[in-house]
Amino acid sequence: MMSIERSRAISIWKNFTKGFLRENPVFVLVLGICPTLGVTTSAVNGLGMGLAATFVLVMSNMVVSLIKSLVPDDVRIPCFIVVIASFVTIVDLVMSAYTPALHAQLGLFLPLIVVNCIILGRAEAYASKNPVWLSVIDGLSMGLGFTFALTLLGGVRELLGSGAVFGHKFITGDGILVFILAPGAFIVLGYMIALVRLVNKTD
Repeated sequence: MMSIERSRAISIWKNFTKGFLRENPVFVLVLGICPTLGVTTSAVNGLGMGLAATFVLVMSNMVVSLIKSLVPDDVRIPCFIVVIASFVTIVDLVMSAYTPALHAQLGLFLPLIVVNCIILGRAEAYASKNPVWLSVIDGLSMGLGFTFALTLLGGVRELLGSGAVFGHKFITGDGILVFILAPGAFIVLGYMIALVRLVNKTD
């Protein structure tokens, strides 16, 4: 009995941690690249976008798992998109009311969470085929992995570009402007993908 419970706990833990390195949506699956490159000019922006996407992922996975047996196959994807869009609207309105500065920084990328392939992909590939509690864990795993990737990328770009992270100055001087611009996003992301794949290969 203990061995079954231990095995189940290990399985749940693996499901929860997979989004950080083993199946990270940005560094391994290379999904959600538009917001990844577009909003990560700072660690705060990356963290804000990641947490918004995590909320949508968890809630949409939960609802999709609950309604999966009620939705006909031929309208499955449109129904999933309506569910996702509902939670994106909630996030958009809440951030607009309580974090207007961050909401303005994220701009169009916030409502575009609706078509983020990570969220629709997890709804279709996982939540529509698994129980509610596993779908919630999967959404949390992928969402936090996405948040980790965006915050790390934004932090590195901010540090190299302006010498600061989360508004705290660490390097004196002006920094390297290219890392705040679009080419810097591609450069940093490329090195991070290579590093994560090296770490996964050695595990």
